[in-house]
Amino acid sequence: MGLDDIIAKAYLPAIEIIKVRDSDEARVMILAIGLQESRFEHRRQMGNGPATGFWQFERGGGVRGVLQHSASKNKAISLCTNRGVSPEPRAAWTALQHDDVLAAGFARLLLLTDPRALPAITDPVGAWECYIRNWRPGKPHIETWGKFHKWAVEALL
Repeated sequence: MGLDDIIAKAYLPAIEIIKVRDSDEARVMILAIGLQESRFEHRRQMGNGPATGFWQFERGGGVRGVLQHSASKNKAISLCTNRGVSPEPRAAWTALQHDDVLAAGFARLLLLTDPRALPAITDPVGAWECYIRNWRPGKPHIETWGKFHKWAVEALL
């Protein structure tokens, strides 16, 4: 699936449901993080790991966090309900593997829980810090981030 398809078929439908402000900064983060986490190729973590969806959410981490955080909880429940998924961690985590709209919505909602503003699209270092702060990857790979961030910006332009 191309980056334009991710925006058109997953991200924008999710934004319509959750009623969160769309921005170039959010789109770049969504694309760069998806590239970093799965290359938009793997909906289940390699080696049958604990993360699902293009944005690689773990049930007890990002899924639970989005469902419980005061900034995202009500929107996450609405998103789950709209997608026919019980708004509880196991059901949402399972559905993320097959529902790209749900996965994109959870990714955007996780960014919403960050009290800091999204970084400018011209700030790959700030974007990396935002990614690390919110996704808390177990094995971060900064060596791929610059390329993926650049691709995300280019897709936007």
